[in-house]
Parts: sequence; structure tokens; C-alpha cells
Amino acid sequence: MATRLKEVDVVIVGLGWTGGILAKELAEAGLKVVALERGGLRLPQSDFTVPQVRDEIRYVIRHDLMMDTQKDTLTIRNNVSQEALPMRRLGSFLPGDTVGGSGVHWSGHTWRWTDMEFKVRSRYEERYGKKYLPEDMTIQDWGITYDELEPYYEKFERVAAVSGKAGNLRGKIVPGGNPFEAPRANEYPLPPLTPLLAQEMFREAAAANGYHPFPRPSANASRPYTNPDGAKYGACQYCGHCQRFGCEANAKGSALISVIPIAMRNPNFELRTHAWATKVLKDPGAKRVTGVAYTNVLNGDEFEQPASIVLLCAYAINNVHLMLLSGIGEAYDPVTQKGVIGKNYCYQTGASATLFFEGKHFNPFMNAGGSSTTIDDFNANWQFDRSKHGYVGGFIVAGAFNTSLPIGYRPVPAGTPAWGTEWKAATAKWYDTAMQINMSGSVMANRYNYFDLDPTYRNAFGLPLMRMTFDYKPNEHRIGEHAAQVINDLAKSMKPTHLNPAVARTGPWTVVPYQSTHNTGGTIMGTDPRTSAVNKYLQSWDAHNLFVVGANVFPHNSTYNPTGPVGALAYWTADAIKNKYVKNPGLLV
Repeated sequence: MATRLKEVDVVIVGLGWTGGILAKELAEAGLKVVALERGGLRLPQSDFTVPQVRDEIRYVIRHDLMMDTQKDTLTIRNNVSQEALPMRRLGSFLPGDTVGGSGVHWSGHTWRWTDMEFKVRSRYEERYGKKYLPEDMTIQDWGITYDELEPYYEKFERVAAVSGKAGNLRGKIVPGGNPFEAPRANEYPLPPLTPLLAQEMFREAAAANGYHPFPRPSANASRPYTNPDGAKYGACQYCGHCQRFGCEANAKGSALISVIPIAMRNPNFELRTHAWATKVLKDPGAKRVTGVAYTNVLNGDEFEQPASIVLLCAYAINNVHLMLLSGIGEAYDPVTQKGVIGKNYCYQTGASATLFFEGKHFNPFMNAGGSSTTIDDFNANWQFDRSKHGYVGGFIVAGAFNTSLPIGYRPVPAGTPAWGTEWKAATAKWYDTAMQINMSGSVMANRYNYFDLDPTYRNAFGLPLMRMTFDYKPNEHRIGEHAAQVINDLAKSMKPTHLNPAVARTGPWTVVPYQSTHNTGGTIMGTDPRTSAVNKYLQSWDAHNLFVVGANVFPHNSTYNPTGPVGALAYWTADAIKNKYVKNPGLLV
């Protein structure tokens, strides 16, 4: 029998970037807030100090900061004709499992998505005609505009200590930045990170080939910084241990060192760790929810936390899973295309080349998560004609080092034996003399890429696992093929001693190797309850006091990392709750 607790104003499921932002903002507004986090609390001053934080076995091989697949996982298949099987070990993506979420172990890449994404269907139809979009491509406009989100982007960038160089200040193109970005009201809060040799070589080659290179914006503080809330950041040390690790210098933008500690100092806020949400409770007679059921994973005790407002702020996949388990909204059916919960799951595609140079020394052990020079000529550049290549979306290309670790980073030319004396000699020779050029490409929604509940497998709580049905479609194959050509042409222009060329991902997608933790969709936003789960304020159409926040609301996935719009939308939603919903509860649209 679950223990029913005293009602609070707000219960938040998940305390990463979105949960932390909403907890801080709503507690400051005077609301009583409880946050439920399935993971434990790591303290930077004790858990992320040298030398223990630089433990590749613990954090990379054993996934110390990530989801435990022995307790909960997904089943995976490429298409509806296959039997889905459980993902027994993390691979393709790495959801966080700690206070602070995936923002504790991310690299920090922070982009502003623009109206090219928010108005994706209408823009493509206007330029290329309605017949250009494949029939099974279920992309849609988001119901929000860049102009509405611009001040919230800036707020998030200043909180997260983003380093970068503006390319478009109030409509004026600025040298050194991304000339294809949307207008910004102000410069980034911090200047770009110090470029590495690989970045400089890529910049020269990209410019020589007619492209427009710029330093990638990233939440890695390039110098000591105090954000507007008073949270203090150290300067990035270029330690080489960024992705999958906590930050030893407190230089990486993280809710764990910014909004969460501020919320925890507020008497209106309470954090409960090891609290695994199992169901959102509904009022059967009204279009509202009443709270959250959860289990203490340390002792098995069950609780019900009543609340006037429920906020789902867990990792994108987990938000969708909880909606499906709770029966809120109609589950999506790819055959009839009815229902919305689980619809439009998207991922990203990629490719990379490795370049080997006799006599060059790149020092790959010194880098930051944002050590990247990038070109955006095939993504945000709306003048780029996609019809020549027959795809929707785009890609960015970068010369970069990001967490090239002592055990895992072993670049060798193609044809080198996979083990033995010759392999050892090659790793010693080429470790310091190789660099990479890589790309990240968008994935457009397809009617047959979706989530639902698995009919066979269950998690540690006896609840159905979520089933992921996903594969790259011809659209993504064409993006990958074009990007590989661009990468290889750039690489050859740099005249490396050896080149392992980029190859497009055109075979069946597999969950085994790591690719990116950029999972989107499943509870998508829009203007029509028939085709979306939440409105522009991320408010559920089916329960007006339920808000679902995270990349799960994205109707498709950009080439850009999702954290920029995730953070901006969290502040946007916080403002809507404080200034609109609390004053007049009900649907805001």
C-alpha cells in the first residue's frame, strides 16, 4: 500500500537541466516544489576531484553516471516486422542517472535552433513545394518562433557559461562567428575556447574551400565566470576528460553547479533522491492530473505525491515512457497514424574521417568538450539548395578533438592489424599525429520511427519496457552520403600522409556503438491536439496541469545538439507557469 503524502504546489520528475531550471524558478516564485530524482546526488567538490574523476574504466566502460540497464532499459528493433530485444548494455546513447542528469557528463555543445527548425514543414513546402516532402515524413511546425525564444536562449547561455563568437548581432554579420545563425541581441557571455592545432588546420582548409568556419559555441567556460544567479565557474583546464565525466574545474555548464544548488537553498524546495516515478496519477473525472506515484529504490517503499502541477523533466526517453505507462494521451499507431504519444522519435546521423600527418603533433590529451571548429554551410544556410541532393535537413562538419582518452582513443591507418606487435607500434606512432573531421546530421521524423510499450519485457518494477522502433531512412542516407563527400574532399585538400575516409551510415541502425545522446520526439509540440501531445508552452493537451519538458517535445531532430532549445524552452515554460498558469489555471492555448 502506497503512502499518500501531503500535497504540494509542484512535483517535478527528474532533476537535470530542465528540472533544475523549473525548480529554481518556481520555488523563487513562492511555490512549494518537490523534485523526484531516480539517481543519487554527486557533489563536485568530492566526486569530481582529481585524480578520481579521470577514471576511464569507471565512467566510460562502466557508465558510472548513466542509466542502469539492469533496472530499466529499452527494447530495440529497426522495423515493425522484427521482434524487439532488450538493450542489455548502453551503447548508442547514454542517458544520465544522477542529480543533474545528462548535463553532468555532456560535452557542452550549445546551439540555437532557428525558424528553419521551428517552421520546418512550411518552409520546405514554400521553397520546394509540397510534393518534395516524402509521404511518410511526418515533420510539422512546432508552433513557436525563434523571436519568441531568443531572450530565453540568451538567459540559458548566461546561466550555462557558454563560450562562443556571435556571427549575427541584431542582423549584422560579424566576422569570426557563424554567418548563418539567426540574429542575436547580444554577444555570447564568454569568448571562444583556445583553438587547438587540429582546429586551426581545419579552419584554414575550410576557408580555402570557400566555407565559413567558426568556433563551436559550448558551455565550457573559457575563463572564470559568475553567472547572473551568482553561480561561479572555473576556467576550462583542457584536461581531455569531458564527455562522460563530471568537471574537475567546475568549468562545464551544468545544472548541478548552477540552478540546482540555488533551488536547494530555497526553503520552498525539497529534493528526494533514489525516487523512481512509476506513474502520473489522473483525475478520472477531469482533464487534470493529481500527482505522481514513485518508489524508493533503496528500500522499495511506495509513495504518492499529490500536487497541483506536475512537471515531467526526466531524460527525453523516460518522459515518453512515463506518459505511456500513465495512459495520458492516445498512444501512436504507425499503421493508422492515429494517436500522438510515442510519435516522431528521431535520432541523428554522422560520419567521420581520420587524417594522419607525419611530423604534426596534435596533443589530443589536451582538449575541451567544445574544442571544435565548425562549418554550417550545409545546415542553417538556407541558400544551400537541398533539392540537388534530394534531402530534407542538413549537417555540420567540424575539425575537433573531444575526450580522446588514453584507453579508448587509438587511431591507426586502415589496414593496420587489430592486435599484436604491429598494432602496438602503430598506436604509438599515430596517437599524437592524427586528427578527425566529423559531421553531425539531422534526422527527419518518419511514421515508422516511434515508441510504444513492449508487450513482452518488463523492468525491475514489473512495468512494460518501452520499445523503440527506429532506422535511418533514404533521406538520412542521402544526407550521410553528401556529408561524407564534403568531409573527404576537405580531408584530401589537407594532404594527410594517410586518410581513413568518412563513410555514410547507410546500413541498418544498431544500438551497439556510441553515436550521440540526442534522442528526440515522442511527446511532440504543435498547434493541433490531433497531431501533437503538448502545446507551445509544453502543456499537455490532455491534462492542463501537466507540463512535459525536454527534447521529447521536438517534432524532428536537427543536426545541432538539443540542449540549447531544451534550456530555452524550460525558461519559457517557467515564465508561462509563473505569469499565466498560476493566475488562471487551464489550457494556455
